[in-house]
Amino acid sequence: MDPRREKLVWVWTESKQVMTAAVERGWSTFLFPVDRRGLADDWSSIALINPLALQGSDILDGENKRVASFHEISSPQQLEQLQPDDGDGHVVIHLQGGWQVIPAENIVAAFQGCSKTVLAIASSSTEAQVFLEALEQGLGGVVLKVDNVHQIIGLKEYFDRTQEVKNAVGLSKATVTRVQVAGMGDRVCVDLCSVMLPGEGLLVGSFARGLFLVHSECLESNYIASRPFRVNAGPVHAYVAVPGGKTCYLSELHAGKEVMVVDRGGRQRVAIVGRIKVESRSLVLVEAKEHPDDNVSYSLFLQNAETVGLVPPHEGSKGTSIPVTSLKVGDEVLFSVHGGARHTGIEIQEFILEK
Repeated sequence: MDPRREKLVWVWTESKQVMTAAVERGWSTFLFPVDRRGLADDWSSIALINPLALQGSDILDGENKRVASFHEISSPQQLEQLQPDDGDGHVVIHLQGGWQVIPAENIVAAFQGCSKTVLAIASSSTEAQVFLEALEQGLGGVVLKVDNVHQIIGLKEYFDRTQEVKNAVGLSKATVTRVQVAGMGDRVCVDLCSVMLPGEGLLVGSFARGLFLVHSECLESNYIASRPFRVNAGPVHAYVAVPGGKTCYLSELHAGKEVMVVDRGGRQRVAIVGRIKVESRSLVLVEAKEHPDDNVSYSLFLQNAETVGLVPPHEGSKGTSIPVTSLKVGDEVLFSVHGGARHTGIEIQEFILEK
């Protein structure tokens, strides 16, 4: 299986609503038991679909040509017998007996480098995600066997999130215009289930119109061990970028929530929050403008500590991160420009004044 190949999604359902929702989201291949070909004919008359028939261990197209083989796996012995061969067509597996993750990982390893695409039957969007992420590269696709529209929607949202990762965030340079000690506040440390590298962090800001790239605590220092999973992100009121082009307040983050990790080049990935720490700490107010003569300014508060920093446009004399304790007027930092108005984290078009 080629991990760069687009993942396949087939749907196995008898629900017309599920069929409609799938077609609207670009998934038009449907699997039917051979004795339900009448349903396939009915749906083909109202929608442009690609119906496939499951007959024994064969999956046939409309011309009765074999396009895939079907395997029910209920034991390790059956799994070991499933090996890549030179035959044509895809491979569809139905894992039984409760085990999913380890069998899926074994299949990914066994079919690595094979031209065949392996699809697993999934009974929910969450189960489909397990198969699509096995051993990181995942199986080649899934057959979503559901009669609930919400499972179709959930799987599409998952693909939208993974597609978002492939699109770089537009980062701009902002010039610092003010650095001021502000007093005490409740700041949030975001501890992720992933390790961040130098140059990576979270997009955070006091205003939704502009989010600064706050560096992780992955850098070594003489006084404290590095914590490459942590971003000391700012106080509870601040916005942070999350998947789907949305934001949420730092106070809304919790274990299991997803955030966007971004690097200096704008490359982004989804990370899971493992823990949130809210503690009272001394804060510094940072204000910046994209252009000196702009009327619009951007700001955020950060803890006044040497381990907290912003990412500069270039890794030169300033290093990978500029500590907030060393930040001064005239320094350049990276930030992301967004629409000004938000409703429950979603960007909307309306007049808003934030200052």
